[in-house]
Amino acid sequence: MDEAKLKQDLRTVREAARGLAAIEDQQTQAVLHTLADSLLENTAALIEANAKDLARMDPADPKYDRLLLNEERIAAIAGDLRQVAALESPIGRILESRTLENGLRLEKRSVPMGVIAVIYESRPNVTFDVFALCFRTRNACVLKGSRDAADSNRAAIALIHNALRSHGINPDIAFLAPADRAALPVVLQAVEEIDLAIPRGSRGLIDFVRDHARIPVIETGAGIVHTYVDESADFDKARAIVTNAKARRVSVCNALDTLVLHQAWLPRLPELLAELGESFDTTVYADDQSFAALDGHYAATLEQAEEAHYGQEFLSYAMSIRTVDSLAEALDHIHDHSSRHSEAIVAEDPDVIEAFLNGVDAAAVYANASTAFTDGGQFGMGAEIGISTQKLHARGPMALPELTSYKWVVRGSGQTRP
Repeated sequence: MDEAKLKQDLRTVREAARGLAAIEDQQTQAVLHTLADSLLENTAALIEANAKDLARMDPADPKYDRLLLNEERIAAIAGDLRQVAALESPIGRILESRTLENGLRLEKRSVPMGVIAVIYESRPNVTFDVFALCFRTRNACVLKGSRDAADSNRAAIALIHNALRSHGINPDIAFLAPADRAALPVVLQAVEEIDLAIPRGSRGLIDFVRDHARIPVIETGAGIVHTYVDESADFDKARAIVTNAKARRVSVCNALDTLVLHQAWLPRLPELLAELGESFDTTVYADDQSFAALDGHYAATLEQAEEAHYGQEFLSYAMSIRTVDSLAEALDHIHDHSSRHSEAIVAEDPDVIEAFLNGVDAAAVYANASTAFTDGGQFGMGAEIGISTQKLHARGPMALPELTSYKWVVRGSGQTRP
């Protein structure tokens, strides 16, 4: 990797970002529609590039599913681009206004962040999502994908640049950084060129970015997700929710990792997990009580849980079970092992539900619904830039409003301060 060239490329992005303020809102929408059309027209080429990446990865690797592009997923990406185009832009919104006693008129106005770097692993769809959200909010973007998705990301950025050029817009506002690992520290230390870094991926990636960045960071991604089935739960709801949260798509951050089960349901635990075992071959790491209830009555692999199986993001057809005798014990377990991403309760007792919703500290907390809904598209935000698990500036699915800052605009008539 040529470090000097990368630094110059980042300076070019910073300079190009200045021109975004002059772009009309309708023009950003038109570019995203052009890009969506281009995805559909170039589906075969994208799949061909993606196949080169897939050939370098073991299909048993949990990241394989995240890396995969097919016709259905490309069509969904195009749909997300159109949805982002249809959303109201938050840029220029007046957040607050007032006139002071001295006659000064103050406006607090939403503005772009500037240049946003997103660091991500094995998910080429993120390349399109990040560009769409950044462009719609007049932010330039630095895209730092992994080597796993290098060919897919190069094909994606070519389509993005072509869409920008077709509307007379400088393509330098979207920059794909080298896939080499050596490029990441350079990006993270670009204090003059980049305003914000957002890591999206494994715990290891997020920790590396947080520990090495000299620019502000919003943490996203790692999800250690629990669903608590309370004594008052409706059994059919619990079975459907647990199955969906675990098996809908195991490689994503909102998938279920630990079932926290009230001991009252131990006699029906084999029935509760029947579909996970029979249809999805889900490995279960069970504590002593749940192991005894499942032993000889579960179709897939059953293992004794160890402490390491709690607080683990599996990203595969595997999960752990913790048996509790009260809501308080469930809350304690979640508190000790949660990544503050998404947590759920299945219950009918309204007091228990409210105690759970108020007592759990997470970006998204559910009552009687699957955690699979923690997603910007599902929340009506279009694509998302990630799921923030921290509390400063943004929390939960991050979309257009979370990619803005603000400035104060002050209008006077000659006032001076005494």
